[in-house]
Amino acid sequence: MTKTILIVDDKLNVRIFLKELLSEQGFRVVTAVNGRDALFVARHEKPDLILLDVMMPEMDGQEFIQVYRKESETPIILLTALLEEDDKVLGLELGADDYITKPFAPRELLARTRAVLRRTNKEVAPADVLRAADIAVDRGSHRVFVGEHEVKLTLSEFCLLEALIAAPGRAFSRADLLELLQGNAFEGVERTVDVHIRNLRAKIEPDAGKPYYIETVFGIGYRFRPED
Repeated sequence: MTKTILIVDDKLNVRIFLKELLSEQGFRVVTAVNGRDALFVARHEKPDLILLDVMMPEMDGQEFIQVYRKESETPIILLTALLEEDDKVLGLELGADDYITKPFAPRELLARTRAVLRRTNKEVAPADVLRAADIAVDRGSHRVFVGEHEVKLTLSEFCLLEALIAAPGRAFSRADLLELLQGNAFEGVERTVDVHIRNLRAKIEPDAGKPYYIETVFGIGYRFRPED
């Protein structure tokens, strides 16, 4: 089935370039000029992935994420300028899955786009449920439960929890987890993993300040608490 990608950027030349690039690869592409326009398009077109500029008039990328994350967990890749480090981190904290720094090579954008879409297309049996402690990860329906309470995760948060809970006690390096999220095309910005883990802890931990489930392995990365 053809995947739909929503491009959100206030610059016409960027929208044209990305639409031509992605259309040539077989994607269906829709566009929006700012966050407000993107909300309307996303609600009607139901995209499989959103490529989102940060700096835009009327409603910027960060404001868009804040609103849209209340409605949908559609993967979002931020398109950010080289020096907008704070924008990158804030975007991830708000619920973006990844970011690409402008200017970027077409090959890199396609690789990162495909990496995110591959994670959404993983074929698993509906009954394939991972359990550890009182957390259940249903890989068929992409649902997560802590006890009887369901928690909503972004795609990146889900994939990180899925990897950690599948191997309790195993220490994953930040580089391992970043490659899991971005494939072989990752930029090597391991801070991305820290932001996603912080968001994940805020959603599943009884006290995010004193994590119980996801432990930090100092000098390495993270692991899911091993069975007692």
